Amino acid sequence: MSIPGNDQQGAREIVAGTTSGVRKAVVACLGASATRAKGSYDWIRDLEQRPSNASLRFCRFAQGGDLAYNGLQRLPDVIKSHPDIVIVLLGDNDVLALISKKFARFVRLWKHLPSKPSPEWYCENMQAIVCRLRRDTSARIALCSLLPFGEDPGSVNPFQAELNRRIAEYNTILKEIASAEEVSYLPLYERMQELVLASPGPAFTGFNFLPFYRNVFSQFVLHKSLDEIGHRNGWRLHIDGIHLNSRGGKILADLVQEFISTGTGVDSPA
Repeated sequence: MSIPGNDQQGAREIVAGTTSGVRKAVVACLGASATRAKGSYDWIRDLEQRPSNASLRFCRFAQGGDLAYNGLQRLPDVIKSHPDIVIVLLGDNDVLALISKKFARFVRLWKHLPSKPSPEWYCENMQAIVCRLRRDTSARIALCSLLPFGEDPGSVNPFQAELNRRIAEYNTILKEIASAEEVSYLPLYERMQELVLASPGPAFTGFNFLPFYRNVFSQFVLHKSLDEIGHRNGWRLHIDGIHLNSRGGKILADLVQEFISTGTGVDSPA
């Protein structure tokens, strides 16, 4: 998620424009703070700057704190962009709202949620997103598995242990939707988890605004890089246990690049 008030222009942004007279293939990226990339590694900008993607135009449809429900509300804008490829990364905030009462109270007001977050509601919203994209576009669609919270897969901390369990549950939901709807599944969590298992790091032990504000101060006032902030905080793939540093972000960028280039991912249709 992102700090409220620091991300109000994030609903839609074109990352790279079109060359005069030439239509570039559109890659629409639907997500939350990892996709908005304010206070997190900008994996979309990374992709846009790669020479192999010169014929592509990247559009992001995201705002910090978004749940799958909010992503569903953004679909009219996604569809109007006439995407050739759609990358969807939604669900980490759904998980956090399920576990953290503080975050749940906050996000229900901030994001105008009509229902209490639950696995069933998440599945319903993600299913609706995929079905609408399949009905109203001809785009190739990829669902990214969720980012891991924290870097302690065998944690005895109750909060981190419940996050680990729920992330696994929600990724299973995504895999099942991808298989049923014949769209691709990009194993972001799985790739990151391999590194975490090889070298565990800190646990994410609870939701608190103070670390986010401290990181914003470090980034925009002290002009520290995201990697410097993450290193200071003791993280290997994150800057704060939620948002990605360059090492974590490049894993996502490379997975999306592979999908763009080959059109396939885990559980992709034959």
